[in-house]
Amino acid sequence: VQLQASGGGLVQAGDSLRLSCVASGRTRSYTMAWFRQAPGTERDFVAEISWSGSESYADSVKGRFTMSRDLAKNTAYLQMNKLKPDDTAVYYCAAQRIGNQFGYWGQGTLVTVSS
Repeated sequence: VQLQASGGGLVQAGDSLRLSCVASGRTRSYTMAWFRQAPGTERDFVAEISWSGSESYADSVKGRFTMSRDLAKNTAYLQMNKLKPDDTAVYYCAAQRIGNQFGYWGQGTLVTVSS
């Protein structure tokens, strides 16, 4: 399984972005997730969606971010609204939750939010 994340960029506070994560291989039964890592910090959980469509979010993004997936396209999305400078980070997609770990990771896409 390979994951390709895209959609990052430079935006202003209050703007929106949509990240995409295209998966190659059989991922339909996998939970998919987004994490992010700001400079000098650890990688943090952002959102995940199960194979059945059940979603969960970090408190910091609830109400602003929405994760979805298109099984036919093997793609997961992260719609990010009302972006804040604190959302600036490299965003990584992941697939196949195994306990508290994920088996597959994408390469990351940079999101920069200016104030």
